[in-house]
Amino acid sequence: MTDTTDRTDLTDSPDSPDTGEQGQRRRRLTAWKRSGRILSRASAESTLGERLTALAADAGSAYDLDEWADVYGDGVVAELERRVARTLGLEAAAFFPTGTMAQQVALRCWAGRTGNATVALHPLSHPEVHEGGALAAVSGLRTVLPTHAPRLPTADEIRAFDEPFGTLMLELPLRDAGFVLPSWEELTAVVEAARERDAVVHFDGARLWECAPHLGRTLPEIAELADSVYVSFYKSLDAMSGAALAGPAALIAEARTWRHRYGGQVFQQYPAALSALLGLERELPRLPEYVAHAKVVAAALADGFRAAGVPWFRVHPEPPHTHQFQVWLPYPAEVLTEAAVRQAEETGVTLFRRWFADTPPGLAVTEVTVASPGLEWTREDVRAAVADFTERLRP
Repeated sequence: MTDTTDRTDLTDSPDSPDTGEQGQRRRRLTAWKRSGRILSRASAESTLGERLTALAADAGSAYDLDEWADVYGDGVVAELERRVARTLGLEAAAFFPTGTMAQQVALRCWAGRTGNATVALHPLSHPEVHEGGALAAVSGLRTVLPTHAPRLPTADEIRAFDEPFGTLMLELPLRDAGFVLPSWEELTAVVEAARERDAVVHFDGARLWECAPHLGRTLPEIAELADSVYVSFYKSLDAMSGAALAGPAALIAEARTWRHRYGGQVFQQYPAALSALLGLERELPRLPEYVAHAKVVAAALADGFRAAGVPWFRVHPEPPHTHQFQVWLPYPAEVLTEAAVRQAEETGVTLFRRWFADTPPGLAVTEVTVASPGLEWTREDVRAAVADFTERLRP
């Protein structure tokens, strides 16, 4: 994809001078909030009062609220780190305020240990597309690209790559290629190929939580393949913010030092930590169910587009590898976004959210997430929503 925007309404600044766009954002958020039928809801789409009330009401199930608030990473933050390490089957974990910082630190630590500051990754990976060149500008790392195919590199591509690298970073799933995953056999083979080249392997597992069904392995079995793993708390677990870096105890101890140097030693982080603990307790066990139903929704979307006579469409991948996937249509992005928000406003049904222009010209893409509210949708519900949506595209 050529569009470098992180594809979410939640990145638009409330202080943006573009009041027209800010007004449209508020319109979309209002329409989604009022929808009686929607495929997923994000906590960040709630008001401040709603979010604070829900956290105060629910957090006691995940942590003793009579404990003292955290100070510089103790208390509830340390408990979250222990639970993440245990969930992934790794020695230790460290909480970071952002995934960008967590991965900067991980890759910098590995560069020092391997003596090679070159990182092999995919051109659609998050550091290449969504971080403003931070790996080079902030951490002095250099990136190389073993493949340009819209999938993770293969073992043969890693073996044939013509220059050395210290770390191979694999984004699981590769979000901007359509939340795609390799098979378990392909993943183990590419890890083995990297090790043959004396490189370490780091998993960008921002959405690792939902990879187990497709790979057919447990989270500890997946995490064990890598030398280090980063996971996000808000992308799949619906927490407020934050991430964790997990791996060997010695690496995590070094990462804590670099976390402080990067400005990540925050005085108190209990809201983020509590919401992450809630996500581990409530959302993580349900992700396999979401992944399974995403396949139902994706198939019904394709059926609906065919029935509506849409001249061209693509649901990608089909079937989805996780509970998120892409939909492509041959219309201007602004036309599709307007049809989607009007459908939500007029019928109380949110099928799609924002659409984005992409290449070649004339195509637009959106991302679909199936979570708890989406489990209520039958195939017939999806097809009916598609029929209503496509009718809004007719002249």
